Amino acid sequence: MTSRSAPRAAARSREPRPAFECDACGHQPPKWVGRCPECGEWGSVVESTLTGPVVSGRVVSSRMPAEPARPIATISAAPAKARPTGVAELDRVLGGGLVPGAVVLLAGEPGVGKSTLLLDVAQQWAAGGSPSLVVSGEESVSQVRLRAERMGTLHDQLYLAAESDLGAVLGHLDAVKPGLLVLDSVQTISTPGTEGVPGGVTQVRAVTAALVAIAKERNIATVLVGHVTKDGQVAGPRVLEHLVDVVLHFEGDKHSSLRMVRGVKNRFGAADEVGCFEMHEGGITSLADPSGLFLTRYAEPVPGTCVTVAMEGRRALVTEVQALIGATVAGSPRRTVSGLDSARLAMVLAVLQRRTERLTLHDREVFAATVGGIRVVEPAADLAVALAVASGGLNLAIAPHLVAIGEVGLTGEVRRVGAVPRRLAEAARLGFRFALVPPGCGPESTGVKADNMQVTEVTDVRAALQWAAKFSAE
Repeated sequence: MTSRSAPRAAARSREPRPAFECDACGHQPPKWVGRCPECGEWGSVVESTLTGPVVSGRVVSSRMPAEPARPIATISAAPAKARPTGVAELDRVLGGGLVPGAVVLLAGEPGVGKSTLLLDVAQQWAAGGSPSLVVSGEESVSQVRLRAERMGTLHDQLYLAAESDLGAVLGHLDAVKPGLLVLDSVQTISTPGTEGVPGGVTQVRAVTAALVAIAKERNIATVLVGHVTKDGQVAGPRVLEHLVDVVLHFEGDKHSSLRMVRGVKNRFGAADEVGCFEMHEGGITSLADPSGLFLTRYAEPVPGTCVTVAMEGRRALVTEVQALIGATVAGSPRRTVSGLDSARLAMVLAVLQRRTERLTLHDREVFAATVGGIRVVEPAADLAVALAVASGGLNLAIAPHLVAIGEVGLTGEVRRVGAVPRRLAEAARLGFRFALVPPGCGPESTGVKADNMQVTEVTDVRAALQWAAKFSAE
């Protein structure tokens, strides 16, 4: 390179150069494309500007750290002790409560009840003697006040603000000095010093990083409300889930009163816990024993029903499965499910058609559903689905105090599933007297006794039907 071309090359390296970034996942392709190669979104790649030369290698000099490293045994764990929020089911998922300085990301569909739950948490926190601040970027303070009045969550130490600028949010933190910050939602907050539109990848990443730094510096427990995509995933770049300490998913059907908070990531406790709530006109309440929502009490046994025990995280939930066998139709009969896996139902129907003599299902409509709005997709519900379908097809009422647990294979065998002792203990607590379980899961095999319950091991679907008929006759 000549001496004349060298200055021009240096000048070009300092000029702003075009760059491209996906607004949905943060991927940076080398050129503009109509569809992001990383996440597959159409029209999400936008142009940004990067200034300055690209430095491939840089020597980093050492400096004196702000605090020297210490032996782990000399470090106190008291500052990281969780403080209960006052909402029992949320504390269960968090691992005891909110840790000062921890950042929690709560994501869920619109209208599922995220703001309602967090307003209750903020009021409980304020009632404990520490100020709490709720910053809403989607509603005015008057709208939040109306909801708080309806829920009965008014408190002098609960502060409200409606802001969409990060600098204003930090100003409120300086003025209120809260112990808890609720930001609803992080996609509505922007900072002028960062490129992109509010809610874009660049803005959301910058806002979250700044709030995490402030929370750690001032020991403020922070809860960020996040949006979700069409498939139920947390919206924004995946780096958000790495920045925060806890990621929670708020789930629930709008047509059902049941709501569930599911832990996805938790640096302070188990990441597979589930909290159950009930939505009503006055707000949201914790459900310490939600199994009653998923059962129907009948005056007399009804054909087409069977009870199983599903696992949601570490929690065992007694759930009723219902099946209705329709009339014979020409062509392809309908297979309609609600709360169950349609693929597993189709497999169970094929097994029943092949492995039982009196049951004919290939030309009949089948409708299967769960009770209470819960979704059960684990294989452990296969045996209960099979018994419910057989009960409806043969018009045989199953004993109301019977639970069935097990996975059904293609040859009709009943396979082992996990957490059978915990499932049986929950069923026994609710008064069930009979249980059908896979081989090797009974009291003789596991050593776990189920009080006042007769546990029977069944090898296949045919044996399960025989024992169900026997228990129904008792």
